[in-house]
Amino acid sequence: MKITIASGKGGTGKTTVACNLLLTLAAGEFADRPEKLTFLDCDVEEPNAHIFLKPTITRVEEVGLLIPEVNPELCTYCGRCAEVCAFNAITVIGKKVLVFPELCHGCGSCTYNCPTGALSEVLKPTGRLEWGSVAVGERAINFGQGVLNIGEVMATPIIKKLKQQGLSEDAESLAILDASPGNSCPVVETMRGTDFVLLVTEPTPFGLHDLRAAVQVARGELGLLVGVVINRAGIGDESVEQFCAAHDVPVLLRLPLDRRIAEAYAEGNLMVEVFPEYRDAFAQLYLRVRELVG
Repeated sequence: MKITIASGKGGTGKTTVACNLLLTLAAGEFADRPEKLTFLDCDVEEPNAHIFLKPTITRVEEVGLLIPEVNPELCTYCGRCAEVCAFNAITVIGKKVLVFPELCHGCGSCTYNCPTGALSEVLKPTGRLEWGSVAVGERAINFGQGVLNIGEVMATPIIKKLKQQGLSEDAESLAILDASPGNSCPVVETMRGTDFVLLVTEPTPFGLHDLRAAVQVARGELGLLVGVVINRAGIGDESVEQFCAAHDVPVLLRLPLDRRIAEAYAEGNLMVEVFPEYRDAFAQLYLRVRELVG
C-alpha cells in the first residue's frame, strides 16, 4: 500500500504526521502491522523529514533532465525540432540551432522527430536522490529523499525518479510519501499512482480554502481515496468539520493544540517518542486507512 501525506496549506503538520505514523508502524506491535516500510520525502524543494528520522545515507545519485544537443554535421536546419517542442525550448534561426535548457522539460520530442538524427540527449543535472535507512529498534526502514538543486525550478522529474526507484509492488510493503505543500505539479506527481491521500489541515479559513483544492485534486482529478487529519484541533471554527461531513471526507485523526508537542518538534523530537500515549492514535489512523483502501 502507498499512502501520500499532503496538505494544501503549508505549515499544517504534514511532515509531523508522516514521521509519527512511520515510527508508530515501525516500533508498534499490533495486528496487521506492515512487514516492510519505506519512507520517501518527495518535498524535494525543502525536504526536512531527515531532521526527525535521522537516516543513515549510504548512496547519493545525481539526477536531472535529458536535454537536446545538436550535431552540426548532421543538422539540415529544417526546423522540425522547433515545430514539435511544446515549450519553445529549441529554435532554429538560419543556420543556427538554439537550445534553452531552462525551458526544456526533457520530453524527447525533438530528438525523436529529428529526420536526420542530428539531436542526441545529454544529462542536465537538476538535483540528487539520497538513499539510506532509518533504524527503529532492530528494524531498518528504507529511506529516500529527493533534493532539488538551488536555482532549479522543475521538481517533478526528481519526484518521478524517486518514486520509480523507491516504490515496491510487494503486497506486504507500506510506503509513506511526504508530499510538498500546495496543490501544484509536484504534489500531483507525488499523489499519482498511490492508494490513499491523507490530507493534513487546520481548522482555520486558510486551512479550509486549501483543503477544498486538495480534495478536488486528489479525489476529483486523480480519483484517489482521501481522508483528513485535523491538526491543532480546537482552535478556529467548525468549517473544516462541516466541509468534511458535507462532502463525505472522513476525518481520521484529530490532534490537539498542545504547546508540549510544539516544544518537542522544535527540538527535533516526535510526539510518539516524547508522549507514547499518541502511538495508539497513529496506529488507529493506519488501521482506518487500511480499512478504507480494502
